[in-house]
Amino acid sequence: SSVFNRAQLSTRTAYCVFLRQIEIIFRPYSAHTNPAIMKPILLQGHERSITQIKYNREGDLLFSVAKDPIANVWYSVNGERLGTYNGHTGAVWCVDVDWDTKNVLTGSADNSCRLWDCETGKQLALLETSSAVRTCGFDFSGNIIMFSTDKQMGYQCFLNYFDLRDPQQIEDNQPYMSVPCSESKITSAVWGPLGEFVIAGHENGEINQFSAKSGEVLKKAKEHTKQINDIQSSVDLTMVITASKDCTAKLFDSATLDHIKTFKTERPVNSSAISPIMDHVVMGGGQEAMEVTTTSTRIGKFEARFFHAAYEEEFGRVKGHFGPINCVAFHPDGKSYSSGGEDGYVRIHYFDPHYFDFELEA
Repeated sequence: SSVFNRAQLSTRTAYCVFLRQIEIIFRPYSAHTNPAIMKPILLQGHERSITQIKYNREGDLLFSVAKDPIANVWYSVNGERLGTYNGHTGAVWCVDVDWDTKNVLTGSADNSCRLWDCETGKQLALLETSSAVRTCGFDFSGNIIMFSTDKQMGYQCFLNYFDLRDPQQIEDNQPYMSVPCSESKITSAVWGPLGEFVIAGHENGEINQFSAKSGEVLKKAKEHTKQINDIQSSVDLTMVITASKDCTAKLFDSATLDHIKTFKTERPVNSSAISPIMDHVVMGGGQEAMEVTTTSTRIGKFEARFFHAAYEEEFGRVKGHFGPINCVAFHPDGKSYSSGGEDGYVRIHYFDPHYFDFELEA
């Protein structure tokens, strides 16, 4: 390629060159085909909008759930559907997989949380609740599960803990601990390091640490002004990133809940994730789904947006979805990322080799 002398270029031309560099960096590709012509891998397995996507620890499988009753599992390398988990009768809000990819956990609006055998798709346990299950997750050992229920139909929000090593708890449908959250319902939650507590984001913008042993609130933080839509951990579990309706994503220390960084946009953020190998953050969002039909896709701003984790500067955008992005996730090897949208599609984008050499000028 030609070597440009920026001093001789007009401002406009230099800007075009910069945009072209960004475009090259984010051109998606698959390892098996020509990077220059390969489009992102499109996963079409849901009839309604995607609610959550989750990679397993190795990254060879990608799990997706949506506002239809089916949970899907895909091969992440080529987008082939491996199978489905059938049993729910309502929208599935959340999904998680344990560390050795043995069991899968799903929570649904049909007032149930279900445990599945990952390989066979067989339902292992049915945990019935009084209201919709909004969040769920395995601790690092895969022995303890947690899930939260919605505040609706006269029932308040509860954070429930089950020990899978005790069959009696599953049989009796009785958690070893149930923590009421009367002030504001939990909208997203993840396990902290070592499985000692759960970090939960609430409808009022608060973040709380709930002890897995006593259920008490260990620490609180209130940095967001509106509902927290999503919480995701860094690969070493030392940090969490929150995505909020107040048009920001924020980085926190997992242990202390100290606020570290803020990434600002001009629209609600539905999901955000931390790269496992780079100092990068990806964010997805857009307008409220009900307002999408009144604007063009250009105004709606449905791109995935990339920010530098240290400088808080945006350095790239990826288009593709025909509606707001509801969830994003980095592959555990950091070489690709996936996004799930209101349009019902999951898109897997592989990064171009230039992406790994790209450095933001401070």
